[in-house]
Amino acid sequence: MFLLHEYDIFWTFLIIASLIPIFAFWISGLLAPISEGPEKLSSYESGIEPMGGAWLQFRIRYYMFALVFVVFDVETVFLYPWAMSFDVLGVSVFIEAFIFVLIPVVGSVYAWRKGALEWS
Repeated sequence: MFLLHEYDIFWTFLIIASLIPIFAFWISGLLAPISEGPEKLSSYESGIEPMGGAWLQFRIRYYMFALVFVVFDVETVFLYPWAMSFDVLGVSVFIEAFIFVLIPVVGSVYAWRKGALEWS
């Protein structure tokens, strides 16, 4: 039979972990000074007077390169534990990891062939 009282510690932890950031933001909202003015509403550019507006359109190329970096960075994070326990896991996990690496590589080759990664 499923007993809910076995999960009391879990629910207590979940509620406390949810309430701490809520209270932290609420208290900082009460105690923080509120001052609005032209200096507060202007964009910050390393102490230099801003030139032009803050809402500029960037080319999609910047985002494409950032996404490619994030994909391969996350892939590296997932492959590191696998590589550390490679001798224990076996051949089937090696094939799964190979497919896991092959999917972003095929996607990158496709994007490269389409010209999406050209910096023109």
